[in-house]
Amino acid sequence: MTGKKVIAIYPGSFDPVTFGHLDIIKRCLELFDTVIAAILVNKDKQPLFSPEERLEMMRDAITDFGPRVETIYFDGLLVEAARQHNANVIIRGIRAVSDYEYELQMALMNRKLAPDIETVFLVPDQKYSYLSSRLVKEVFSCGCTPECLVPDAVARRLIQKYNLSR
Repeated sequence: MTGKKVIAIYPGSFDPVTFGHLDIIKRCLELFDTVIAAILVNKDKQPLFSPEERLEMMRDAITDFGPRVETIYFDGLLVEAARQHNANVIIRGIRAVSDYEYELQMALMNRKLAPDIETVFLVPDQKYSYLSSRLVKEVFSCGCTPECLVPDAVARRLIQKYNLSR
C-alpha cells in the first residue's frame, strides 16, 4: 500500500467505549493515515446506549486524538461501510485466544466479500486485556463506578443510566 493513503476502519458496538478501545485507536494512529471508529448498529441486539449516544461518547473520548480519527455509525455489512468511507484496512482488537477463532472467521468472510480490504489484528496494552464493554456495564450495574475503565464522560453517562451517585 506504499504511496496510497491507508484508511483503517475499526468497528465495534462501543457500548460503551472503554480505555481498551481507545488504546487500539492510539495504536492505529501509529500505523495508518486515518482511523474511522465505526459504531455498529445491530437491530438484533438491545444496547444500553443508542447509536447517537455511542457516537457522542466516542467523539468525546477521541477529542485529543486530532483530525485523523473520524466516527461513524453503520448497519449492514462492515465491508460495505469500509467501501463507502474508502477504508482499505479493517482493524480488529484481540484480547485473548478466545477472541481469535471468531475474529478469524469474520476476517476470512470479509476477505471473501472484499479481497481488496485487509484485516489487521491488534492487541491492546496488557493493562486492558481483560476489559470489555460487557464487563464495564456489569460493574456499573452493580453500583460500582471505577473511572479507570472508561473516560470521564462515559462514566458520567453510565452513572446516569444506572441512577448511581458518586
